[in-house]
Amino acid sequence: MTLMIMVICSVASGLSFGHKPKSVLATLCFFRFWLGVGIGGDYPLSATIMSEYANKKTRGAFIAAVFAMQGFGIMAGGVFAIIISAVFEAKFPAPAYAEDALGSTVPQADFLWRIILMFGAIPASMTYYSRSKMPETARYTALVAKDAKQAASDMSRVLQVEIEAEQEKVEEISANKSKAFSLFSKEFMKRHGLHLLGTTSTWFLLDIAFYSQNLFQKDIFSAIGWIPPAQTMNAIQEVFKIARAQTLIALCSTVPGYWFTVAFIDVIGRFAIQMMGFFFMTVFMFALAIPYNHWTHKENRIGFVIMYSLTFFFANFGPNATTFVVPAEIFPARFRSTCHGISAASGKLGAMVGAFGFLYLAQSPDKNKTDAGYPPGIGVRNSLLVLGVVNFLGILFTFLVPESKGKSLEEMSGENDDNESNNDSRTVPIV
Repeated sequence: MTLMIMVICSVASGLSFGHKPKSVLATLCFFRFWLGVGIGGDYPLSATIMSEYANKKTRGAFIAAVFAMQGFGIMAGGVFAIIISAVFEAKFPAPAYAEDALGSTVPQADFLWRIILMFGAIPASMTYYSRSKMPETARYTALVAKDAKQAASDMSRVLQVEIEAEQEKVEEISANKSKAFSLFSKEFMKRHGLHLLGTTSTWFLLDIAFYSQNLFQKDIFSAIGWIPPAQTMNAIQEVFKIARAQTLIALCSTVPGYWFTVAFIDVIGRFAIQMMGFFFMTVFMFALAIPYNHWTHKENRIGFVIMYSLTFFFANFGPNATTFVVPAEIFPARFRSTCHGISAASGKLGAMVGAFGFLYLAQSPDKNKTDAGYPPGIGVRNSLLVLGVVNFLGILFTFLVPESKGKSLEEMSGENDDNESNNDSRTVPIV
């Protein structure tokens, strides 16, 4: 279902209708909202499926690899945008905005953004058949659906070995009232309340910092000459040069950061990677903010770009990956996908704060220097200081997240404990 929503809404985004800008934007926002619902549903499903099929020694790397594939998706989208915009520029040349403001956007440019958005439906649709044939995980089928026979059959097919069903054990676990608590119940909050607070808060704080970094891209790309002044380009050229710059950032910092996490997550652990990522993001934010006037000088802008890239690198070789991995490992099977979805939703709320809130905050305090249509803000320097504090809070809330390296899912969730007094995963003591 989530995959169908993603495919349909990707195509529908390119078909946003209307002859006025407001109607096109309204329908585009509608379809992108539902696309977000599909992606939001797929996040916990992908992480949970991988966590329950993987073994405890390499589970972190497998879940992180699922998340890391979006790095290649970012690159593929950028490359596709570069190719399509180059074709449109060759077929439909136009003057620069400074020469002819109206003529710089040719009518055919309306097809350009639609084709780019619709392209996203192709990779999603290619996985539809395999996803439709994928069985539920054995843990879900046995512990939630309570069908040991079907769970054994599914695992036999996946592992290609004969597995005997143990319906009696499933019934015994189901009859254990100490494990029959519901989501957000008193018992759940005793066992996993701080865990959920840890995963939601760190994902929320990470996405504030991560998505707000896009605010500075135009200044950085312009500083190093990747994007010339807007008035010197036409609309299609601007698409080409922005796509090229973003693809280079993905190639140089985003993708390597993801795969560093894949390589080391089962070696040094989730906790260490998340702490390290938040720590260096904090350091680089303060290093950019405190001497901000120094970085504004033309001869120092290369240093600004390097530190900006390192911030991206340690976000991906850090909390951007681990916040996806950990919620799929530390909660009981019947809550695992739900708690991962709650954590992801908290992250997307942080993304909204980062993308829109800091768009206003970063405006100059001088109302004569703000972008058109924006009220005065606190300025870029103070915004960077706030982001440094946000990253530091991420360090503190990481202490609420347990280390799951080398432990089975049952050890982390306490599902195999005979009684509640033996549950090591509880976050607060029983009173």
